[in-house]
Amino acid sequence: MSLIEVKVPQLSESVSEATLLTWHKKVGEAVQEGENLIDIETDKVVLELPAIKSGVLSEIIKADGAKVGSGEVIALLDTEAEPGGGDLPVAKGSEVRHIATGRSLPQVAPTTGRPHNAATPSARKLAHAHDVDASQLQGSGRHGVVIKEDVQSVVREATPLPPPTPPLQGGENVAASTTPPPLQGEGWGGDGSKSAGRIEQRVPMTRIRQRIAERLLQSQQNAAILTTFNEVNMQPVIELRNKYKDAFEKKHGVKLGFSSFFVKAAVLALQKFPIVNASVDGTDIIYHGYFDIGVAIGSERGLVVPIIRDADKLSLADIEKRIADFGARAKDGKLSMEELTGGTFSISNGGVFGSMLSTPIINPPQSAILGIHATKDRPVAENGQVVIRPMNYLALSYDHRIIDGREAVQFLAAIKEALEFPGRVLLDI
Repeated sequence: MSLIEVKVPQLSESVSEATLLTWHKKVGEAVQEGENLIDIETDKVVLELPAIKSGVLSEIIKADGAKVGSGEVIALLDTEAEPGGGDLPVAKGSEVRHIATGRSLPQVAPTTGRPHNAATPSARKLAHAHDVDASQLQGSGRHGVVIKEDVQSVVREATPLPPPTPPLQGGENVAASTTPPPLQGEGWGGDGSKSAGRIEQRVPMTRIRQRIAERLLQSQQNAAILTTFNEVNMQPVIELRNKYKDAFEKKHGVKLGFSSFFVKAAVLALQKFPIVNASVDGTDIIYHGYFDIGVAIGSERGLVVPIIRDADKLSLADIEKRIADFGARAKDGKLSMEELTGGTFSISNGGVFGSMLSTPIINPPQSAILGIHATKDRPVAENGQVVIRPMNYLALSYDHRIIDGREAVQFLAAIKEALEFPGRVLLDI
C-alpha cells in the first residue's frame, strides 16, 4: 500500500474557505492521473481537483458539503491498490431523495461505459440544490452524461401536484393546472393552515451567491455611489462593424462584436482621467498604471466578472477572443480565481438582456463601473432636424469620495466621443 494525500489546492488570499460539492469517485474505484476527483466551490469560482497520480481512492475524509481550507487533506489515494468498488463511507446518504418532500426517487444504476457520476456542471448544481444523487440517474446526454434536464425530470416526478381549485361562487370554475409548479414545497395560509397552490421552497444560497450579496452590500455601505448618464449614437460603430465583420472573422477566427469597442473606448477615457481607474485604501488613493478591465458575465451560478488584463495593450481581436473565452468557460464554471481577482474598472452590459437603463453597482475596491444598455432606434435632433438613430444610454456609477461630478461627466463624454468617432479607437488617439 502506498497512500498519498489528496489536498485542497491553495486558495487565493481573499478566500478563507471553500465548500466540497460533489465527489466523482467512490471509495475503492480506480482513478486515472488528471481525472477530476471533486468540485470545490469558493465564493469566486468552482474548481476541479484532478488526481496527481493514478490509483484507487482509499478513503474519503471530507464528504460532500464540507467546509475546507487551503491545504486540508480531504481523501487518501492508494497508488498501488487494485480497484475493488465500495461505497462512499461518509456521504450524506445513499438514497436519492427530494429535499422538499422527503420522497425517495427512482434510482438507476450508471450505464456501462461512462465514468461514474459523469454529469454536467449545471446538472451537478441542480442536483446538489435538490439533494439528488446525480450518480444514480440515467444520463440522456452524449455518452450517457447526466444533464440538467435529467435532474429536473426526477425532481418533477417526486413533486406532488396541488389539488384542483374548488368552484368559485356563482358556478364559475378555475381549471387545475397539470404542470408542476416551478417552486416545490408546502404553502401555508396566513392563519397557519395549509393553502393549496401557495407554495414555497427554502434553498440555501450557493457560496458564490453569498459572496455576491456580501460584496454588493459592501459596495453600497462603504462607497458614496452616484450615477451619471449620457447617450451615444452607435451608427458609426454599427456601420464600421457591418463593413468589416466578415473580413475580421475570416482573419482572426472570432466575430467582431460591440464589446471590444466599449472596452477600448473605456481604456482611452481612463487614460485621460486616471482618477476613475484608481481605488481607495483607507485614507489613501491608489492610482493604477495599468488597465485591467472587468467584464460582467451572467451565468447559471450567478454574476462573474473575469478580468481582461492590460486591455490597453490588446487589439480589438484580442479583446473579442478573451470575452468569448470567458463567456464559454463561465457557463461551465471553468474560470480560475486568478481570472476573477483584481481589476481596476468594470463594464456591465445589461443590453444583452434588453435593459434600457440601470444604475450599476461598483465592484469593490474599484471606484467606477460603466453600464451599457440595449441599442434602440430613437428620434434625436441633428442640425435642427429630427432623425432616427440607433442610440445607447450609458451609465457611469462612481465613488463620489474621490471622483468629482465634473470628472465623471467628462469621462463619460470621452467614451461617447470615442464611440461616435471609432477611428479614435482604432488609431488610439
